[in-house]
Amino acid sequence: MTKDINKEVTSETSAVWDNHVSTADTPAGFTVRTSYPTNPDGAEVMLERWEAGTEEPPHSHPGDDMTIVVEGKMSIQFYIQSADGLIHDGEKVILNKGETGYIKAGRIHDAKYIDECKLVYVHDKAFGFTVEN
Repeated sequence: MTKDINKEVTSETSAVWDNHVSTADTPAGFTVRTSYPTNPDGAEVMLERWEAGTEEPPHSHPGDDMTIVVEGKMSIQFYIQSADGLIHDGEKVILNKGETGYIKAGRIHDAKYIDECKLVYVHDKAFGFTVEN
């Protein structure tokens, strides 16, 4: 089950799925996007583990990202910057085991790990993490 946590980006529109190429000696119909930095059009892929009760502060990334929850349960809250600081942008989103979330480049969000989590995280090109206040 895929949950679209950002109406602006989906598997059809995310840059995570761009820049695939065919490679020699592979079956017809197969394309791949290799990792950054050896491929300047690549993606960074991380296998993440988070302890239950831990969290990331409000932050943003320079590229689109995709998170697949392999095990556990997490929440994401989006924010917008106002003259008074960060304010919630919509309801908190819950991702459970087997669900996928997409976040648009530059979109401010936090992440809270309700259960122990194992995640597959894919970031368009080079990963970056900017804490937002």
